Amino acid sequence: MVETTPKEIFRKSLERCTQSSEFIPTFYDRFVASSPEVRRKFAHTDFAKQNKMLLRSLKLAAAATAGDSEGLREITERAESHDRHHLNIKAHLYELWRTALLETARRFDKQWDTATEAAWKTILGHVIRRMIKFY
Repeated sequence: MVETTPKEIFRKSLERCTQSSEFIPTFYDRFVASSPEVRRKFAHTDFAKQNKMLLRSLKLAAAATAGDSEGLREITERAESHDRHHLNIKAHLYELWRTALLETARRFDKQWDTATEAAWKTILGHVIRRMIKFY
């Protein structure tokens, strides 16, 4: 039996989730509702643009964990745009982001299991650590 990496499990799960055009909007509904602070941060957001950006970032996040230069560049650009000098996204907000993504993916991925959840946590954890490092 071939061992599947967290990166591969995450990518396949993300593909299943994004078969529905409602995946990303549902995530943002959940995330924005998670706290007044998040709601304020997104008060003037163009969600059509934001949805596309998040989807691109999620697709490249898995690649970044394997050292892919395009994936690392994308995550670094997001980290810089979210740092204290730009969007000022504080560390505690990333846990709300992660929770909302996990809950949404769990709902949309009909093959969700413990390995899938672990893969999402691994990939998102990598992204969050990078975001916080650049804060």
